[in-house]
Amino acid sequence: MSTAPMSQDDQSARPIGVFDSGVGGLTVLRELVARLPHEAYVYLGDTARLPYGTKSPKTIMQYAAQMARVLVHHHIKLLVVACNTATAAALPYLKELFPDLPIVGVIEPGAQAAVSVTKKNKVLLLATETTVHSGIYQAAIHSLNPKIEVYAQSCGLLVPFAEEGLVEEEITTSILKKYLEPMLQQADWPDCVILGCTHFPVFKKMMTALLGQTIHIVDSAKETAQVVFQTLQSLGLQKHKGSTTIQFLVTDLPERFHRIGKIFFGQALDSEKIQLIDAASLDQRD
Repeated sequence: MSTAPMSQDDQSARPIGVFDSGVGGLTVLRELVARLPHEAYVYLGDTARLPYGTKSPKTIMQYAAQMARVLVHHHIKLLVVACNTATAAALPYLKELFPDLPIVGVIEPGAQAAVSVTKKNKVLLLATETTVHSGIYQAAIHSLNPKIEVYAQSCGLLVPFAEEGLVEEEITTSILKKYLEPMLQQADWPDCVILGCTHFPVFKKMMTALLGQTIHIVDSAKETAQVVFQTLQSLGLQKHKGSTTIQFLVTDLPERFHRIGKIFFGQALDSEKIQLIDAASLDQRD
């Protein structure tokens, strides 16, 4: 018995898959929903194993492949790697594993935005240790404009603080000041800061207060949403009717994800749409 080929309408009705190490990728999901309001989404947060930024590239590749497989089982039409660390360590690997699946990372869009806004040709990258050491942002920026100086600062502590919802606390301000100190001591500051982790947009207000209103703060979420929009259009897979639907999957602590998630998503999450999946079972999918 043969199976009829899937029509273009059937394909466009399939969801967009989004994964992150925790709640940070909700900043990307928020922009995706704003740009593509008729789509269905499946968001997967690997909350049992965050943060990714302190782990080895090999381990991150393994985790990313597991996350992608879970989403592929949900018959997604496009995958968004809403995690800078996973994009840096695993994007080429994921594209090899799933050659027929459109996959969009968050680094290239952010790099392009930084190149377009800097006037001094000086950019500060704030990211996790793995992302900084990968050199992927530096390479992406230099491929577009080799004259740009990229200063990179690892800010690993900001991830757990964001995950705890400690966004406007005095201790968070102190830690951010410490990370920004090398830049603040320069006579000629960079005029652009890349938030090289999807957890960092929640600290935008604090960064602006420390760095001033004239600095450009690049959040790759909007640029990533635009790339997803263009990709779906080019493939004829954009859904043009219907309301947004979102299913949330987490590998640990769904109650905590529900509580903290609204800080990143900008509105309360529907607790009935949050499903706990067994992280241990993911290893059996390899």
